[in-house]
Amino acid sequence: MMATRTRDLYPRIEAADSGRLAVGEGHELYWETAGNPEGKPVVFLHGGPGAGCSADHRRFFDPAVWRIVLFDQRGAGRSTPRGSLENNTTQALIADIEALRAELGIDRWAVFGGSWGSTLGLAYAEAHPQSVSALILRGIFLARDAEIDWFLFGMGRFFPEEHARFLEALPQDERDRPLESYYRRLTDADPQVHLPAARAWSRYEGACSTLLPSPETVNAFSRDSLALPLARMEAHYFAHRCFLEEGQLLRELGRIREAKIAGVIVQGRYDVICPPGAAFDLHAAWPEARFTVVPDAGHSAMEPGIRRALVEATDSLR
Repeated sequence: MMATRTRDLYPRIEAADSGRLAVGEGHELYWETAGNPEGKPVVFLHGGPGAGCSADHRRFFDPAVWRIVLFDQRGAGRSTPRGSLENNTTQALIADIEALRAELGIDRWAVFGGSWGSTLGLAYAEAHPQSVSALILRGIFLARDAEIDWFLFGMGRFFPEEHARFLEALPQDERDRPLESYYRRLTDADPQVHLPAARAWSRYEGACSTLLPSPETVNAFSRDSLALPLARMEAHYFAHRCFLEEGQLLRELGRIREAKIAGVIVQGRYDVICPPGAAFDLHAAWPEARFTVVPDAGHSAMEPGIRRALVEATDSLR
């Protein structure tokens, strides 16, 4: 079905509470809550991994209805140690979400995630279906080998100039294996090595994220404060195939269906970062989920059509 509503994001609100949660292995998570403290709980899973949360992420939810929980995943945003890859796996992130749910005294919550957040949301719901009331997923990434390879090579079919810049940041003799080359540089201790690599990786992603050119998006992705944790974390997860078996998320989807978890899938028709094929595969395996294809959007959650479809989704699950 196509997105047709006109409602945009809810007005800006401040966090009502915030804190830090030690989850072991040297990691400490930043979390915050907003909206109605007695409302329906929802947790926001940011993308990347490594991107972190922002104040605008609260705005997908009616603050009179939802108890909105945002947190920065291991190594991202305000969580510490920032950019750390130690003990940073999908399984660790799943355990962190459960630890935060227990810390906040929540029995079940809706899970909202886009891009990598959709991957983590599915993996979490499959591991802990009893903890999830609904899934709202956008820009689907199933962490299959072909999807990772698409990021590294295939996006150049649509953004050849940006892909050329992505490869030109590497020595000529390493451009046929960019993941290996970038990962080595991004984990180098020398800022003169890892910062240029981070800027090139993150800029590439930002430039390919929107349907129409968005200098603001490219500039945001190019800032060192975002570029380094984003690029380092993404390369780490890609190098380890996201710590998931090939096809695992679709294979274990029965756990979500058996628990009768409500689902909404939102996908931009011209999403080059996470092409629509993954969303169609997910819906084919999970036909009970409501599937919205936004006809005039790419990957970014902040594109107008995506924003409206996501707000419609959260409104529909009041």
